[in-house]
Amino acid sequence: MNSEYIQKLYKYNQWANARILDTVAKISLEQFLEPGEYPHGSLRGIFVHTLFAEWIWRKRWEGESPKIRFQPEDFPTFDSLRDRWQSEEEELMTFTAKITGERLNGPFRYTSTEGVAYENILWESMAHVVNHGTQHRSEAAFTLTKLGHSPGDLDMILYFRKKP
Repeated sequence: MNSEYIQKLYKYNQWANARILDTVAKISLEQFLEPGEYPHGSLRGIFVHTLFAEWIWRKRWEGESPKIRFQPEDFPTFDSLRDRWQSEEEELMTFTAKITGERLNGPFRYTSTEGVAYENILWESMAHVVNHGTQHRSEAAFTLTKLGHSPGDLDMILYFRKKP
């Protein structure tokens, strides 16, 4: 794996997150908080989970193993979530901009929030985070579309065709 590909992958992830978050900004707080039929309970729950995943994996890649988990209640409004996401995104994009091919192809160790030790290849876990985000953006897009606010296509090829 090379750093150029990972950087493109994360720029796509950033673009796709922005599109769906821009759509969420159009719904009411009640719709954002309303319980749903998915594992994370609400649109807020989906996005808190996705933000948490991006944050904890970056921390792990940087050598930390946080024991905490973000909770939906940590983000009482959409704006509080989006503000936190923007600061995390800056950290994540800074990390990806500095990554080398050698580091991407090497192992890293971390401990899960449950205390289990793991070792993974860095690029595999970085690809996982983007794929994980794709799953949850899809869940959210379905819900948003049912609410009359489709985020439109989030396909990677569309990003590559339209990127600045």
